[in-house]
Amino acid sequence: MPEPVASPAPLEVSLHQSGPIPLAAEFRCEAGELLALVGPSGSGKTTLLRSIAGLYRPAAGRIACGEALWFDAGRRLALAPQRRRLGLVFQDYALFPHLTALGNVMVALHHLPVAERRRRGEAWLARVRLEGLAGRHPAELSGGQRQRVALARALAREPRVLLLDEPFSAVDQVTRRRLQRELALLREEIAIPIVLVTHDLDEAAALADRLCVLHAGRTLQAGPPESLFRRPASPQVARLLDRHNVFAGEVVEEGGERRLAWGPWRLEVAEGLAALAPGSRVAWYLPPSDVVLHRRGRPSLGERENPVSARVEELVVLGGMASVTLAFAHTPRRLGFEIATHAARRNGLARGEAVHVSLLAAGIHLMPDASPPGDDARSDP
Repeated sequence: MPEPVASPAPLEVSLHQSGPIPLAAEFRCEAGELLALVGPSGSGKTTLLRSIAGLYRPAAGRIACGEALWFDAGRRLALAPQRRRLGLVFQDYALFPHLTALGNVMVALHHLPVAERRRRGEAWLARVRLEGLAGRHPAELSGGQRQRVALARALAREPRVLLLDEPFSAVDQVTRRRLQRELALLREEIAIPIVLVTHDLDEAAALADRLCVLHAGRTLQAGPPESLFRRPASPQVARLLDRHNVFAGEVVEEGGERRLAWGPWRLEVAEGLAALAPGSRVAWYLPPSDVVLHRRGRPSLGERENPVSARVEELVVLGGMASVTLAFAHTPRRLGFEIATHAARRNGLARGEAVHVSLLAAGIHLMPDASPPGDDARSDP
């Protein structure tokens, strides 16, 4: 018998083990919040989800939802999955093929009288826009419709936590966007912690209130998507978030002012230099949005801020936007940014062309690791 309905409560997870699947993960998901677990294959995302669901038992750690303790290795406590009152949507839907859409949803309502199960099941199918399809079997439904049935089944139990394991990966792009939108709308009605596992960073950024970046089962950084994309904690986090403008530099002091030495240039940095001693080696990151192209014959705001010269190594036009990759003489690392295609053409951007750009001081983010992945740090300053 499931536990009585409780007020929405946060999910707290702290799991550790050295093997066979290494874990050193800690995160919290507030009621009404969607937390996305992101990281490469093998980073432990699905293992963490299975641990929360009670389908995997780590060697050490603790999982709690509010006052309800679901797992505590030190006390040898591990509630069975059915006692944790959670909803889980699998990547492959995991629907019962011999049951109709309504029958699949009613499985989650076994604690109610049969008549009430049917009424509740039909109501949940209506909430996920599947009116009129209650009598169809999974084989008679599209991928998007099967996913909605799985979501309705997960929510029908009135869970305290909703877990989503790559829920949209098996559908086409148009259906995927539609399902993402429906989940965003549904969130307004369910004030419970939602944990999403996804490989799609765009999906994570669009849906999640916070991201938790994982690598080899270890939490590297957690926070709002915009904060992580602009302020990764390390070059490793930047790489895992597909941020490529990572370089190495050295703190210098000239004329009483501290600057970031990068090749022949001395860059102004809005934050972080004051806390570093001259001679300190640092890694730094610049979001593509903070690269300003100097327009030919038409100076614009920001062009006097950290101006540098480069050569266009690659120009890829993708519809209305052009992706530009710049090469520098002093480093093997490349700088990338995007610009409207018409602006690229107006400024004569082409492979091999010399260009000038400004690196906005407010966008430069300093990181403690002085050796960006794949970079010969010695060649940057």
